[in-house]
Amino acid sequence: MNYQKVMLCILVSLPAGCISKPVMHPEIISLHSKPQSGNRISLVQRQPSRPASNWSLFTEQAARRYGVDRKLIEAIIIVESGGNPSRVSRSNAVGLMQIKASTAGREVYRFRGKRGRPDRKTLRDPAHNIDIGTAYISILEKSILSGIRNPRTRLYAVIVSYANGPGALLRSFSSRPRRAIKMINALTPAKFYRHIERHHPAAQAFRYLRKVMAVYQTLS
Repeated sequence: MNYQKVMLCILVSLPAGCISKPVMHPEIISLHSKPQSGNRISLVQRQPSRPASNWSLFTEQAARRYGVDRKLIEAIIIVESGGNPSRVSRSNAVGLMQIKASTAGREVYRFRGKRGRPDRKTLRDPAHNIDIGTAYISILEKSILSGIRNPRTRLYAVIVSYANGPGALLRSFSSRPRRAIKMINALTPAKFYRHIERHHPAAQAFRYLRKVMAVYQTLS
């Protein structure tokens, strides 16, 4: 069997473990707050204070190592943990990028030819957590979702899949992954974005996409 087909079958159901409710942080408070005056607040009102910048050396190294956009890594850190390397969710997602050892952690190890999965101590370490989280983003971008041609659509798809797994995303189009990719390629980024809002089976998927993109767009 073709290696890419094997990897696709293994990976399409695996989220990073980040499907727990993202942390609400002061630096993205405009995403959650209601205006006192009654006027509608803008989605992003000010530049976030970038707690992810505390780990900029690690994010830059991981971005170069895996060919992943550094801003995406930092946006996920801000939304997932607010830069708290000790955070553990109720679903046992751990650390800065909220990695779940039994799903994304195990799959990154498998992709590297390693057995087992990272332990909690490893995932609490900022350098290892960012490396594993970025490796998982790379797997999504360069393997499962690599057939999505439009870069903006692929970015949206990677963000949604990081939190809720690529399988749920693809099945919202078709039970056949290749057909799902073809259907995605027939959409503009704006139409794909609306599809997530209206048709993704996980209600939190669109909220997560919106939050990550709001932060992403403020980073430089």
